[in-house]
Amino acid sequence: MSASKPSLERQYFPLIGFFVALKLLLNLLAGGHYGFHRDEMLHLALGDHLDWGYMEVPPLIALLAKISTTSFGSSVMAARVFTALASGLMVWLTGLLTIEFGGKRFAIALACLCVIFSPGMAASGYLFQPVVFDQLWWLLAAYLTVRYVNSKEVRYLYWLGVATGFGLLNKYTMAFFAGALLLGMIISPQRKLLWNRHTLIAIGIATLIFLPNVWWQYAHHWPIVKHMTELKHQQLEHVSAADFIVPQFLIHGASVMVWLIGLGFLLFSNVMRDHRFVGLAYLIVFAFLLKMNGKAYYLLAGYPMLFAAGGAGISYLLRNYIARSVALVLFIAPNLILLPLILPVLNIDKTLGLFRYFRTNVPAMNFAVTWEDQQKHPLTQDYADMFGWEEMAKKASEAYHQLTPEQRKQAIVFADNYGEAAAIHIYSKKYDLPPLVSLSSSFALWAPPVLHARYLIYVSDDDDVSDLAPMADSIQRTGRVTNALARERGTGIFLIRNIDPKLEAIYSTHRKAARLEQ
Repeated sequence: MSASKPSLERQYFPLIGFFVALKLLLNLLAGGHYGFHRDEMLHLALGDHLDWGYMEVPPLIALLAKISTTSFGSSVMAARVFTALASGLMVWLTGLLTIEFGGKRFAIALACLCVIFSPGMAASGYLFQPVVFDQLWWLLAAYLTVRYVNSKEVRYLYWLGVATGFGLLNKYTMAFFAGALLLGMIISPQRKLLWNRHTLIAIGIATLIFLPNVWWQYAHHWPIVKHMTELKHQQLEHVSAADFIVPQFLIHGASVMVWLIGLGFLLFSNVMRDHRFVGLAYLIVFAFLLKMNGKAYYLLAGYPMLFAAGGAGISYLLRNYIARSVALVLFIAPNLILLPLILPVLNIDKTLGLFRYFRTNVPAMNFAVTWEDQQKHPLTQDYADMFGWEEMAKKASEAYHQLTPEQRKQAIVFADNYGEAAAIHIYSKKYDLPPLVSLSSSFALWAPPVLHARYLIYVSDDDDVSDLAPMADSIQRTGRVTNALARERGTGIFLIRNIDPKLEAIYSTHRKAARLEQ
């Protein structure tokens, strides 16, 4: 298919803009519902400690968090503004990439609607997490590469270098896709477009942008290596090939046929032979993640480009208006039914009712409410991770205010996991909480060398804290999270009085280990 002209792109801008507006509207409807997700609170906390890196993620999400809270405030809706914008940009780029593949109105509509209503894309496109931005950077890299191949203009190579660099500052998985794109071009006829100094300059641009995070990793004893090692041993070793492969055909619902047709056109059709490297890049990343026991959602970022190719490919196959209309209904309408199950556009009572209906009448949907514990619950795990946090912070505050004013000066909150720590951080001002200490995740980077405290408000999902009894005068459970929908239901709040000084030595040992210090 021939390269698009700028005038052709502009002709379709209103159509693409309509779908961008639709995506923004859906995110607006979902944005303020339920509460902060545990990961969102972590990323917002990172924004209060700006640096070139963190224990679990590169720095870009923290910068966005800082800009977000400064510009829009600290509400749930405000935290998801940048997520909505990123999701809208993905729809826009999907439309543009469809044009690059030779698609017109029908193709653009089909591709954009797939990105909007795919269950996998919708579920990952409204929370303030690096995932949605990772999808955006992958798609932008694919668009810029295709644009370069179509136009032969080297400026797109330079912009590709910029996109890759910032993509790496958002999530390290960008390295997989950039490498796959490069390898895909090398093994395709388009490799001749790589043999020039501009490619080296683009790689240099990406490297310079990413270099500060590499230096930070070195200075902090390579936490990414520790993180990946723990992830492999604790989670990825238990992921089978079927756990990765089968969901690829389920997570997009009825839109699965669109990306399959898109991949087929990219790999085998002469009309997309100039863009075969895009399909090869997908297969390379697929094979790599399969070999590494990756989780199914790791590949989500690779599908918008396939939807774009699928839209263009199906428009080539179906020339009849009626056939195209039927295709739109078949590939999109079933996903509309699933939307409230993965995007919180309804209030919680209506959403719970829908889950009950599906559990009773559509047993195949039980996978949606099966958590990591392999048990079935009333909601998805992501939804459950949005409940109970403010209750937790409020009850921690109540425990703190049981102390006298003089005792409060010698008190801290100690949280076991990063979700608990992030919740205390987010709600600390609202509920007048003392300083927070945690050795979980990036909170270990800011943990003080010594506790300097006699009183602990201890937040833990471990019901048995008897091991602390010899190191304090008294341990009193003052409350627990009772929200029946919360994943943290049962998490306890303990008031520990007059801690023993030997706890400092234990704390120091654990702090050094958490910070990877020798």
